[in-house]
Amino acid sequence: MTFVRPAGTSRGTLTRKPSWFIFLTDDESPDTEGIGECSIIPGLSRETEEKVDRKIHEVCRTINRKGDVPVSGLAGYPSLAFGIETALTDLKTGGKKILFPSSFTGGRSFIRINGLIWMGPMDYLVKQVEEKLNQGFGCLKFKIGSLRPEEDLHLIEWVRNRFPAKELEIRVDANGAFSFDAAQEIMKKLADLEVHSIEQPIRPDLWEEMARLCMNSPIPVALDEELLGRYDPEEKKRLVTRIHPQFLVLKPGLLGGFQQALEYIALAKHENIGWWITSALESNIGLNAIAQWTFTFGSQMAQGLGTGKLYRQNISCPLALETDKLIFRPGEEWNLSFIKS
Repeated sequence: MTFVRPAGTSRGTLTRKPSWFIFLTDDESPDTEGIGECSIIPGLSRETEEKVDRKIHEVCRTINRKGDVPVSGLAGYPSLAFGIETALTDLKTGGKKILFPSSFTGGRSFIRINGLIWMGPMDYLVKQVEEKLNQGFGCLKFKIGSLRPEEDLHLIEWVRNRFPAKELEIRVDANGAFSFDAAQEIMKKLADLEVHSIEQPIRPDLWEEMARLCMNSPIPVALDEELLGRYDPEEKKRLVTRIHPQFLVLKPGLLGGFQQALEYIALAKHENIGWWITSALESNIGLNAIAQWTFTFGSQMAQGLGTGKLYRQNISCPLALETDKLIFRPGEEWNLSFIKS
């Protein structure tokens, strides 16, 4: 997948997104086909493109030879586990890409999403903000950490001066860009601007430092990258209870599927921790599955599902945006020619 515009993060700029699509059929109903997406984010995913490519071919050969679909034993391959899970769910529900039927897939309800502001030069940042505000978004999420902190803060201050917190929710995502001391300082200033929360202020695996930030921060802290690569339920429990953040940001495509995300949701509920769900820059195939699953929880928070128009080439589908609402138009057709050609 090729980005319409380079997508800037504190870990570098993305111009392409490696993606694979798995198609499953059943001998008893060969005209029914389930589809799942496996995609990684270079620099963020713990899988490499070469590693995933080899494993996908190995798994597909096993399925074709034995007729069994592996639903376990894919630790270390979260993108593949997610792709297999969604393809199998799609196959079992008739291959119509209605994995979780609801009033959302019936076109009667919607999912509120945040508007994502990518890093870049200041004029590009301002342009993105104005576009999202004109579209009617009530929640904006800013990628921060690649500019000098005062530049990030200046942009957020400019937005906040135009829209008070009761009119516009602002979230920031640092992708682990800051040191512990720098994170403490910037979070104080973000609190003055009434920012809703900060995602992953410092890099993962610094449990003690992250726990201190969560305990003392003047704004809520959300864990994101910290959650990745952990498949043992007991390790998940140790992580969440030790750090005890205010929010979890759940990306099924990077966590290893819906079941892995559900384990975090159960922990969050037990520990009275908030959470929201985010796509991981998937195409409309992965986004569709995640959006339908997300709706089943009935959350009123803005979710991170607004990535469908990032790419030059994507799959035409019934998903659409109306202001800040993600909707599903049942009468519109899927067009898979791009990935089947």
